[in-house]
Parts: sequence; structure tokens; C-alpha cells
Amino acid sequence: MAEHDDLMTEARHETGLDDFGDESFREGLEILVRSLHHEAKLNAMGQMAMRGRVVSLLSQRLQIEDWFHRHPDIGDEPIESPLIGLGLPRTGSTALSFLLAEDPQTRSLRLWESAAPAPPPSTVDGPDPRIAVAEMQVAQQAEFSPRSAALVPATATGPMECQELMALDFKSQIFLAYAYLPSYSNWFLYDADLTPTYRYERRALQLLQWGTPAQPWRLKCPTHLLFLDHLGRVFPDARFVMTHRDPADVIVSVADVYLEIGGMFSEEIDLHYLGALNLEHWSVGMERALAYRDRGNDDRFYDIDFRTMQTDPIGEVTRLYAWLGEPVTPEFEAGMKSWWEEFAAHREQNVHPDPATFGLVLDDVRPRFADYTARMAQWTAH
Repeated sequence: MAEHDDLMTEARHETGLDDFGDESFREGLEILVRSLHHEAKLNAMGQMAMRGRVVSLLSQRLQIEDWFHRHPDIGDEPIESPLIGLGLPRTGSTALSFLLAEDPQTRSLRLWESAAPAPPPSTVDGPDPRIAVAEMQVAQQAEFSPRSAALVPATATGPMECQELMALDFKSQIFLAYAYLPSYSNWFLYDADLTPTYRYERRALQLLQWGTPAQPWRLKCPTHLLFLDHLGRVFPDARFVMTHRDPADVIVSVADVYLEIGGMFSEEIDLHYLGALNLEHWSVGMERALAYRDRGNDDRFYDIDFRTMQTDPIGEVTRLYAWLGEPVTPEFEAGMKSWWEEFAAHREQNVHPDPATFGLVLDDVRPRFADYTARMAQWTAH
């Protein structure tokens, strides 16, 4: 892995541009690259993939800043009252995001544009070439890691988490799934300030929206659970839909996802590290989320139980929309029913490894989430 200065130089040469914008990204970039270089134990594919990913993110920053420089009015785009999905991972939030994306009156962050927000979609004539690139990437994942594709379903034009936009500031949990990065992980969880990260995400959303009618955004990312104070500073009018599931099931499931993804980039996977990493991040995240809700923000949340999403998904979205004060149109309802039928027909049953595989003892996991599980029962009583 090259040094961070070399990767920035490579991005400049690729784009012919020089302005990366706000300097907030540098700390995360330097810590990430150092951790990739000294800790990650990447194989040849991992070395190539991580270098390419970092250069691509830097190139996107350069292009985003260039668009804002040439068109300052992009900064006037309103991003108002977004509905943001969050909660522990593996709680049905992906299925929920796909259902919400069927509402033609709203706007989701699509996979093909999340990794490459520039140029603004409104400036592209004809089929956007980024869609074909995303389709190829989805197909490659299905070929090289079919189980990870099954664990985290994705389509090129379907909704995507905010991870890629957060990675533009080099503060994103997505990197932790790729490789063994303990230094970066510790900094990210305890020392990183994600307020600039969310400001840059907002900037990317403005670019994506520019030239099109403004519609309410539907966003989603479990990571937001850890940084609600930071998120709230940048999106003060956001409302949240929080999905819930037994944390003991969650931790094993997400460690399994990290194993499938990381296994493509390294032959040296520390399984107990994956268990400990996810237990620490998500227990700390839930403590922060409980505190945030208790500081006068509870009425900004709508709560959904994982089991309800499995048995009555359309009804749960309808109740969510009643809480939002928005209608579920016949077109929206028909789209949700069609997507759910297709999803259910092709859904694969996942069987996860024994918790001990990841060094996890469920009787030790549950006490870490005792306050949350008590509150979860209250929140989802409806």
C-alpha cells in the first residue's frame, strides 16, 4: 500500500484536478492508509482493491469540489427533513430501504451513484454509464463471493447505505469489513469527529439532487447509530426509523458478513477479532443511541421489530407513513408488494456459524445490551 501522499498525487493525475476541499478528510486518510500498510495482511487482490478504493474516493472528492467550484448554486440545494434508517445491522433495514425506495414521491441513494456522485446525474444524457459499472460489480460479487451477495442483497439501481458517502471523508465502517484494521477501528470509534463527514455527505446529496426536482430523501446506515450527535448537527430536522432484533443474533450475523467480505482480501482472518470488534462497536453504539434518544429526541424515532418486518412488511411501512403524516399511494403500495414477492421468492435461508467460531459467548453478549433490550420491547409494543 502506497503512502497517503502518493495516493493523493495519483488521484490528481487521474483527474487533472487539485482541490480536495475541506481538509477534514486527511486525518482519517492517514490513519487508514497506515493501518492498511502495517496491520491489514492483505493478499494481492486486497492490495489492489484497497489502493483502487482509496484513489477512487480521492478522485471523487476532486470532482465534487470541481463541480461546486464551477456551479456554486449547487450549495443552495435544500436537503430537508430526510428520513434516516438506522439500528443494529442485520435487523431488516436493507429490506425496509428497498420497500421505501418504491415510493415515487421520494428519493433514495442508489448504489450506482453512491460510489461515484460526480458528475451529477442530471448532467448525463442517455443511460448513465455508472449503472453498467455497478451492474458489473454486483455480478462480480455474486461470482467471487456468492454467500456475501446473499447475506447483503444489492442491485445496481437499488438503494444503498451511506457508507460510500461517509468514506469520502475517510470515516466509515465499511473499511472495517475489508481488513484487519485495529488502529483505524479504535480511532474511528472513540476519537473521530464525524460532523465534517456528515457535512460532506450533505454536500454529495446536494450534487446528486442538483438539476432535478427536490424530493424527500430516504437514507439508511447502521453506522449512524454510533454518531447521532454528529448526524443531528448536520441534519437537525431529520427523522429516524430504527429497526430492532435480538442483539445476540445480530452480533453473530454481522461478524459472519465481515468474514465473507474480508475473506476476499486476506487469507489471514482473525475470527475472534471479528467477534470482539462487532461486540464493542455495536454495544458502544447502542449506549450512545439510548443516550441520544433520552436527551429529548425520542419523538423523532419510529421503531420497527425485525419479526414484524418479516410477517407484515407493507403494513409496517403503512404505519410508518401514518407517523410521518404522509400517504401511501396505490402506486407505492403496488411497488412494495411486487418487490416483496420477488424478494421472498429468491431469498436464501442463512445459516450462521456457531458463536464460538467468533469467540462469542451469548450469555456474555446479552448483558452488554440489557438496557437496550428492555427499551426495545417498549418501543416496538405498537
